[in-house]
Amino acid sequence: MKKLVIYVHGKGGNADEARHYKNLFPDADVLGFDYKAETPWDAKKEFPVYFDSVAAGYDEVTLVANSIGAFFSMNALADKPVKQAYFISPIVNMEKLVCDMMTWAGVPEEELREKKTVPTNFGETLSWEYLCYVRENPIEWRVPTKILYGSNDNLTSLDTMRDFARKIGAPLTVMDGGEHWFHTAEQMAFLDKWIRAEAL
Repeated sequence: MKKLVIYVHGKGGNADEARHYKNLFPDADVLGFDYKAETPWDAKKEFPVYFDSVAAGYDEVTLVANSIGAFFSMNALADKPVKQAYFISPIVNMEKLVCDMMTWAGVPEEELREKKTVPTNFGETLSWEYLCYVRENPIEWRVPTKILYGSNDNLTSLDTMRDFARKIGAPLTVMDGGEHWFHTAEQMAFLDKWIRAEAL
């Protein structure tokens, strides 16, 4: 049986991160997806084309996705033949995250509706089009999924993650002291152990 693992990085990440996962899936080919999309509607065009081009000829496809890469994947690949998914710090409620960012930036919804885009002092540009899109296109994800979450995640609360995990029937593993970005030696060791245990 030919198996493929597609790795989808988070914001600021890159496809080279996929190399880390080769040892964790020794019986599969592992590819990193170097996507260009910065919005869910662009991802909806780009992701399925990539998936179809690399998945042809494989009997089984597993998705490993990080942060906004997981959100884009859920938005764009919901009807693709993905056998299972491993999500690391996924963005699971983008509407809530955008609204939280509006609160952090002191930008009321009326202002964003009028101005269309508002830059913030923490590096993100708020977008009325983005907020409307995520409200009008709720996530429908039925792929068997396992979720890894850090208790110190600054983008998604534990309650939000638990609600989502319950909704899609996904087992949720919480690393005490883990961050949104799993990158320290301790965090990566925890991640590796989690994948190996879940893959059994």
